[in-house]
Amino acid sequence: MTAMRSPLCFVLPTLLAAALPVCGQTSATNSPVPLSTRVVSYTIEAKVDPDHHTLDATETLVYKNLTGQTLTTFPFHLYLNAFRPESTFTSETHFGGGIRDNETENEYPDEKRGKIEIAHIDATGYGDLTSTLHFTAPDDGNQQDHTVAEITLPRPLAPGDSITFHLTFHDVFPLSVARNGYKRDFLMGGQWYPKVGVFWHGAWNCHQYHSTTEFFSDFGTFNVHLTIPQRFVVGASGVPTGESVNGDKTKTLGFYAEDVGDFAFAASPHFVVTDGTFLSSIGPVKVHVLALKANGPKAGARYLDVLEKSMQQFDVRYGPYPYKVLTLIDPEPGSEIGGMEYPTLITGDTSWFDPSHITEITAEHEFGHQYWYGMVATNEFEEAWLDEGINSYTEVAVMASLYGRHTSVLDLPWANISDASLQRLQYISAADFDPVTRAAWKFRNANSYGGVTYGKTATLLATLEGIVGKETMDDAMRTYFMRYRFSHPTTEDFLRTIEEAAIRHGKATATGYVPVLPGAGTTLAPSSVSLYPSTPEHVGIVSPEPYMSAPLTSLNVAGSSLRPFFEQAVYGTRILDYAIDSISSDPAQWWLLDDAKSKQYRDTVVVHRKGDFVLPVTVEVVFEDGTRIREQWDGVDRWTRFTYLRGSKIVSAEVDPDHVVLLDTDLFNNSVTTKTSNLPVRKISAVWTSCMQLLAQFASWIV
Repeated sequence: MTAMRSPLCFVLPTLLAAALPVCGQTSATNSPVPLSTRVVSYTIEAKVDPDHHTLDATETLVYKNLTGQTLTTFPFHLYLNAFRPESTFTSETHFGGGIRDNETENEYPDEKRGKIEIAHIDATGYGDLTSTLHFTAPDDGNQQDHTVAEITLPRPLAPGDSITFHLTFHDVFPLSVARNGYKRDFLMGGQWYPKVGVFWHGAWNCHQYHSTTEFFSDFGTFNVHLTIPQRFVVGASGVPTGESVNGDKTKTLGFYAEDVGDFAFAASPHFVVTDGTFLSSIGPVKVHVLALKANGPKAGARYLDVLEKSMQQFDVRYGPYPYKVLTLIDPEPGSEIGGMEYPTLITGDTSWFDPSHITEITAEHEFGHQYWYGMVATNEFEEAWLDEGINSYTEVAVMASLYGRHTSVLDLPWANISDASLQRLQYISAADFDPVTRAAWKFRNANSYGGVTYGKTATLLATLEGIVGKETMDDAMRTYFMRYRFSHPTTEDFLRTIEEAAIRHGKATATGYVPVLPGAGTTLAPSSVSLYPSTPEHVGIVSPEPYMSAPLTSLNVAGSSLRPFFEQAVYGTRILDYAIDSISSDPAQWWLLDDAKSKQYRDTVVVHRKGDFVLPVTVEVVFEDGTRIREQWDGVDRWTRFTYLRGSKIVSAEVDPDHVVLLDTDLFNNSVTTKTSNLPVRKISAVWTSCMQLLAQFASWIV
């Protein structure tokens, strides 16, 4: 801790904020009413020193106690303290590898160190609380972690009352790590201010910062003023509220955001601005792209194009984007800033040469987080799959719609790759260590976290789509978003929504559903009430209440015909692998001489469930005369045999002929055929020849 700062630190920023013009902005959303239950309100006055990579600020935090309980303690996230050698984050990346950064060197240079220091904290009517501030480590007991701190009030805060905290703090940004910090004269301010935890399910939820965790916050408002040298261009969450030029070659920029859970900013003297407007179903959205000159003049237009197309896809598929602005930051090359999401602000990832759709995938994926992380706002610490995984699933659908089902990642004359294939490959790389529902920091390692949270979730939802149908899953996804936006749903909320949609479309059966009329307290027989109210089309402004948050009937789900799938695919780690073990066609009258035998054959197909994941599957058998027979197998036993007496031999047999069971870890053993094909050999030969020609041309060029 550092010494208490002067009270002028609070007075001067307030006077400065009062002098800033508001530019007529009265709302940061296209809604005349609040969209969320606004638990918190932040007012921050910060002075940024890009040359020294530091920030000094005051923060006024108003917290409304809507918990129904008296509160005596308040925890705060101090994320920048993760970038120290003593932290849990650094230990996890050093010893186990991390998706954010992998510290394998036996040193920790000063430029990699970051920190956030609270110099003073008090609360109106409660006095100075600085002496009560202490670090806690709720996840692993590492008292040197310092990413969570807690204060104690001298008397409880009653339910329904509000408390106003005043803080003074100092930031040191690290060399770019975990999508935070600086690279050359580029600065990303992510998780840079003390942020209060979430009171959730009867207790404070304020986890430490881990190598595989992201964030969880209450909804509220942010009124932020950033003072920074005039040469810098700044992008930030929310809408701009004004700018004033100061006498010391700095400027002060104002930003306002509402119905969001976080605030971030980025600054660089090399940004080139590209703006556009997307007309959503509820109002115009300014698309604000800040692309670096180093990435070429076309980078801004490329980002703008994919963002506007993605926003249209999400509007139609899931629901409207309600904010008045979306800002994309093109980060400094070589930094670890690319591919990150904050409310109304995302970072891209491009370079001067990118023949694939990686730039587009990154922009689309991060925009998708505005829905599943930003608005639906699930607990990313404990249930990361509800954000990263669902977002990967919707990414596959949107990218396929925009760039082709088989060419959504790479579309070259001699090679193509789909996003769905990449997600499946990621899943296969770590299929059996962890369930998707495991808390993010408890996965076996970072590879398992990534493969399961992203790849497996996208693949299991795609498999589920194949089982219940695209129309059912589209209905489920839109209902889930519109019902739970601006809330904090859980895994069961998501699964119940899918079950409801499947039953509504006749793709699943209910087992143990008990409909209860809200507020009535009376249990009714399933036939006594309409279980599924119709889903109205979204028109007009955004409703202030979560869509269908209290349907006509509330379902207490004990199970459905989809539960066995959920138990294995979502809550379990079972491996799905079905194989055609053998096919054969033998003369039915095998004991007769060849010239006496009839042309009847005993055709057999043996199917093997090699994994422990039980799933009903379809088997297609093809005969020489062109006949195709489809069989259904429940997969409960380890194997089954299909036998036919026909006048034609078997040509081939295939498990899952419609290719909907993408969770199958080995697709190569799904089919057997008696016919040979030279097509794969010719294709490999063509690719090999092309590679040799390219190498020869490259060799002649360097000589």
